[in-house]
Amino acid sequence: MNSLKTIIVDDESLARRGLALRLQQIPMVDVIAECANGQQALEAIAEHSPDLVFLDIQMPGIDGFEVVRQLQTDNLPMVIFVTAFDQYAVDAFKVHAVDYVLKPIDDDRLHEAIDRAVAHHSHEEAERSKQRLMDLMMGMTGASAASIEEMVQGETEVRQWPEKLVVKDGSDIHLIKVADIHWVDAAGDYMCIHAGGETHIMRITMKQLEAMLNPARFLRIHRSTIINSDYISGAHTLGNGEYMLSLEGGAQLKVSRGFRDKVKQLLGA
Repeated sequence: MNSLKTIIVDDESLARRGLALRLQQIPMVDVIAECANGQQALEAIAEHSPDLVFLDIQMPGIDGFEVVRQLQTDNLPMVIFVTAFDQYAVDAFKVHAVDYVLKPIDDDRLHEAIDRAVAHHSHEEAERSKQRLMDLMMGMTGASAASIEEMVQGETEVRQWPEKLVVKDGSDIHLIKVADIHWVDAAGDYMCIHAGGETHIMRITMKQLEAMLNPARFLRIHRSTIINSDYISGAHTLGNGEYMLSLEGGAQLKVSRGFRDKVKQLLGA
């Protein structure tokens, strides 16, 4: 794929220069402009139509969030927020930022953010190509979009599952890697997320959280329990036909009768 046309927006000249020098070493990124404030950013985005913007949040005048709010929907680039403060993480994801990186920027974290932007851009390009093909076929055949969708795609679509969950604990923001989650159990409208040897409390319903997790990996084993099948280390049957699963790390979780068939299928039992 072509390099991502990129604009850097930061009111600190040293921060702009430092990030630009680091991005020069990454072939997937082509820095086409640098801006010192929000107004310059709006003008540069309108002029260059970049693919990606590294956007500082706290700037005099128009801050980073206001820049995003003022952008036209049809001219909206991918945004990676770059800031020295972590209290804006939830707001950043609410405006659909690709990523949120704290200063000083770690090299591995920078590459991770760019990899995410590249994957996001590739997905959008595929969607645009699909729409162009759809328009062409509609023009040639006179068929409706729905009927062509059915012919071309069938019933299945590839869904993008989130790689991280944002959990707010008072004034603290935690970004939890979904791959690190061992299991989740419910306490009313709160979910206890067990990941990386720690337990995080997230205010969300079981149904909402389950919809965010890839069913190819995460399995409901009880009305109030979801497990990551990657961490199953063993299982044994109980006298009533139920199962007890063992997870890496030592957790023992019971499979209720209503969900045991799915577990049996997973275990090949």
